[in-house]
Amino acid sequence: MPDRSSYQSHLSLDAAKFVVLLSKRRQRLVLDLADQIAKQPFQIGDYPTVDATGRRVDNLMLEGYLFSFWVDHASREVRISEIIRV
Repeated sequence: MPDRSSYQSHLSLDAAKFVVLLSKRRQRLVLDLADQIAKQPFQIGDYPTVDATGRRVDNLMLEGYLFSFWVDHASREVRISEIIRV
């Protein structure tokens, strides 16, 4: 049973498509990095951007991958909207 006090990472369709195209080893790495972001939902990314709806999106570089995400505190979820390999 998941810990209700912790946040969970959720991938957008675009982020999930990115992960599916990776090797199994890289899939595990990227999913672990996404979970690492969710474990620290109050962290500030490397730089912020604003999406089409006006929402602040943080961008964080981890191990050669750029994660774009926003935090939904009401549902305790870190929404990862995009992942790019840099």
